[in-house]
Amino acid sequence: MMQMLSNWSQNHTVRGLAAVFIAFLVVRAVTSLLRRSLSAHVRDGNTRYRLRKLVNGASYLLLLVIVTVIFSDRLGGLTVAFGVAGAGVAFALQEVIASFAGWVALSFANFYRVGDRVQLGGIRGDVIDIGMLRTTLMELGQWVDGDLYNGRIVRVANSFVFKEPVFNYSADFHFLWDEIKVPVKHGSDLTHARSVLDAVAADKLSAYATEAEGNWQELVQKYSIEAATVRPTVTLVANDNWVEFTLRYVVDYKRRRSVKDELFTEILSRFAASNGRVAIASMTVHLVETPTLDVRLAS
Repeated sequence: MMQMLSNWSQNHTVRGLAAVFIAFLVVRAVTSLLRRSLSAHVRDGNTRYRLRKLVNGASYLLLLVIVTVIFSDRLGGLTVAFGVAGAGVAFALQEVIASFAGWVALSFANFYRVGDRVQLGGIRGDVIDIGMLRTTLMELGQWVDGDLYNGRIVRVANSFVFKEPVFNYSADFHFLWDEIKVPVKHGSDLTHARSVLDAVAADKLSAYATEAEGNWQELVQKYSIEAATVRPTVTLVANDNWVEFTLRYVVDYKRRRSVKDELFTEILSRFAASNGRVAIASMTVHLVETPTLDVRLAS
């Protein structure tokens, strides 16, 4: 009798494993078909990405339900064993568990989303994927100047959202404040120089300022933050070498470098067309006196 029960138990386990394997193949095939269908029919990249993530998550959940149903009669007897093993697994895989908890937090707490520009664990880049354990970034900077891709893809553990600050360049306010400094020679027409900077700012930056004003008002209503000026401003300081103008402005977080190039190109062009009224300053060294040299040759 005991032998028959043992054989039945073994056969039941084998049949259960076979059923799980078949279910895995079926779910995998259906998931693959759905993913190909999404690639063919959904044109928007963000929508396609989210739907593919939804399909993957649903497939994992369905497999978990299938396994639970197939082995439901055995789960009760394994509760104590699972509890003891779970404690050891939790200690050994605490970083993995923290990363999974980070993924849960990312799913509901709005730290960042795919497409945002962030800094995680000292790495700056655009988020191109958020997995259960890691966030994938297209890296910016390092040996490349400016906010430009360097070609490296970096995967950062999701647990970093609990360990370090998360810098998001594009979460609620989609603009950044930036500034350029323009050194002007002493003796230049400073009034004309300021008018040139104001005119260039109005031509190149007014669209960003108008859009940023509405975005900033939404931020003020959401958070306890005071109003800020998003219109371009020009300030001046003087030192021993030159007069320095600073143009401060808001710009789209992905266009900092290109906008800075446009501003400098236009400013230098208008200064050159001012017939000498305004000139760019540069560092010069004026040698006032040459020290006496005393050279003695030993005999």
